[in-house]
Amino acid sequence: MEQNILIKLFEGTATIEEQKEIRKWMDESPENKRVFMHARKMFDATVVNGDNSHNMPGKLMAQGAVRRIGFDLLRIAAVVAITLCCTLMYSVYKEAHEPVAMQSISVPFGQRIDLKLSDGTDVWLNAGTTLRYPVKFDKSRVRQVYLDGEAYFSVSKDKEWPFRVQTSRSSLEVLGTQFNVEDYSNYSRFEVALMEGKVKVSPLTSVQEPLILTPDMRAYFDNGKLVSGHVDDSNLYRWREGLICFKNRSFKGVMHEFSKYYGIEIEVQNQQVQKYFYTGKFRQADGIEYALKVLQKEIKFSYKRDDINQIIYIN
Repeated sequence: MEQNILIKLFEGTATIEEQKEIRKWMDESPENKRVFMHARKMFDATVVNGDNSHNMPGKLMAQGAVRRIGFDLLRIAAVVAITLCCTLMYSVYKEAHEPVAMQSISVPFGQRIDLKLSDGTDVWLNAGTTLRYPVKFDKSRVRQVYLDGEAYFSVSKDKEWPFRVQTSRSSLEVLGTQFNVEDYSNYSRFEVALMEGKVKVSPLTSVQEPLILTPDMRAYFDNGKLVSGHVDDSNLYRWREGLICFKNRSFKGVMHEFSKYYGIEIEVQNQQVQKYFYTGKFRQADGIEYALKVLQKEIKFSYKRDDINQIIYIN
């Protein structure tokens, strides 16, 4: 397979015929698939590091380039972690009568990244989040992406071209707006918070009518029913700035967030702390040791850290 055709695919400029040619070539042997994945990783590593040298042909800084954001003190380590842990794949599925090239990116726990989609939409992905999206959006289709986790979308406006986000529990449709979505498939919490524009939230788990959100409104599930309310504290969505903010959050909920943001398992063995709720904020860069010591001033508990197994025990 010619390298320049692979580069065109990764950049989102490959034609339908070229996409089919690549797919046919990949299906011919496991070795071809291995070569494809190696080329994909090399391309993404180049994009993540912002290297526009001539090590690979073609336009390396594609519109889907990832702009890595992480801890300042772990700059090089974070780039390596995201390069190794972002699972990028290529698949073809049928929608209408033409195939669409998709790719997927997964963010490791303890990290967050900023992603630019081919239509100009800006997406921040929080720790432990996976986003699946087209390499290049087709004007004849709805702009559709699939989310598992938490993301902040700044959708590029186009009145004739809707943008849709599907999660495990809902489908969101917008034209141009800014909103935060949290829906990890392995966690019960669900919320959509709107900052600008308008969002239609349709539950996938019931026959309930969709909710229309206006700015400073949020949607969440209450006893299985999708309801709306006001955004009480905009600080809760400042995770893009490296801030971990809580408002009247249970101790268990706080530990869940720490586990996500710091990439470490936390096991709560002291059941007495479960009755406490916390409001406050931490800078992610200050580290989990600092955060736990701050909490100890208000809540009585001790902890032990097992660095070998990456577990913190709350006693």
